[in-house]
Amino acid sequence: MVQTSHFFVLLALLVYYANGRAGYGPGEQDWGYVDIRTGAHMFYWLYYTTANVSTYTTRPLVIWLQGGPGASSTGYGNFEELGPVDLFGHQRNWTWVKDMNVIFIDNPVGSGFSYVDNPAYYTATNKEVALDLVNFMKGFYALHPEFETVPLHIFSESYGGKMATDFALELYNVQHRGELKSNLVSVALGDPWISPIDSVLAWGPMLLQFGLVDHEGYESIMTAANLTAKLVEDERWIQATAQWDITQDVVLQASKGVDSYNVLKKTREQKSFSPKERLYRAMNNKADDLSHEDRDQMLLNLMRGPVAKALGIPKTIRWGSQGDTVFEIHQTDFMKPVIHIVNELLNKTSLKVGVYSGSLDLICATPGTLKWIEKLDWNRKWEYAKAPRTAIYVHHVLEGYQKTGGNFSMFWINRSGHMVPADNPAAMSHVLRKFTNYG
Repeated sequence: MVQTSHFFVLLALLVYYANGRAGYGPGEQDWGYVDIRTGAHMFYWLYYTTANVSTYTTRPLVIWLQGGPGASSTGYGNFEELGPVDLFGHQRNWTWVKDMNVIFIDNPVGSGFSYVDNPAYYTATNKEVALDLVNFMKGFYALHPEFETVPLHIFSESYGGKMATDFALELYNVQHRGELKSNLVSVALGDPWISPIDSVLAWGPMLLQFGLVDHEGYESIMTAANLTAKLVEDERWIQATAQWDITQDVVLQASKGVDSYNVLKKTREQKSFSPKERLYRAMNNKADDLSHEDRDQMLLNLMRGPVAKALGIPKTIRWGSQGDTVFEIHQTDFMKPVIHIVNELLNKTSLKVGVYSGSLDLICATPGTLKWIEKLDWNRKWEYAKAPRTAIYVHHVLEGYQKTGGNFSMFWINRSGHMVPADNPAAMSHVLRKFTNYG
């Protein structure tokens, strides 16, 4: 009788791991919380690949980390960029889930559905964020041991790229000390906030080159940006973050409202659509006509309404309610560079490290990214310096350029702003193949 009971328990576990659960949208999923520390609860949403395979563990596991800090992977990355369903309920043809398993993590704690019981439990530094993520992975593997040997890849965007550097280094070290069974292979940094001041100093020249500001506007932007640089040089981090925000306002005034995430996208005057107009545009695929504020409100309604209901999230947990606090607490760390961590990844690990950058992104502009890449100092840098820059063609269309030397790769993505997976999925699929062999 005992043996029979154990058999059915084992069978139930196998069925659970093989099939996951029905969540929101198509495909098999799993989700839940990992208590990473006392009073700190990190939420994840796992999508099992829908590829035609005998078992999903034959495909890699990709982690997606959103930016902010305080933005939600389960919301923004999932519905706005690469999940199986978009913000308007339409299934994506180019979702990553078709080729691999994808896990969205609401990180740092306080982002999305993640939450803390007390303000004392928030993180304040990149290192603290990384340690929380390592604790999360320990909890995740305890729930899903079948993924322990599956190749793991960390993909990220914006401030998520900054967090991914420390996280990848900490996870690699824990893995190689034998404290955790994992198979981390690569880390890819999308339009990353690695050296904030190099990004800020690139805003003026890029806008001038695009003809989006005149020389007077350029001078006003550079005055504000150079003041930010002086505060960074003096390590006055909170003041530097405040001046960064002021510089963004100067950019908006000088450019008459350019979109910082894609300089060629249509922008509108400060105006919100009525609920009736918003519904019409959504139903008629008028997504580009919606302002960031309108899209944010739609996402908020989706996550707190249908998604929360489908996933059984308690009503006491309101998606995104702690996100602003997360950003405020990280102000002391926000403008600090992590170039030295990228150096460590390249010098002290066997991981493949990559950067991909949309040519139309302003907030983390490609010229600023190239500036901090020049500052990297690792033992195989000469290989990268001598490597050719080659074109990326997808279906005979020029989608960008790439350069690889040693264990480092850089990808220039055409026709894309900050959100590369959404703006240019064809080029993004090339980057995915480069790192995971799928996409």
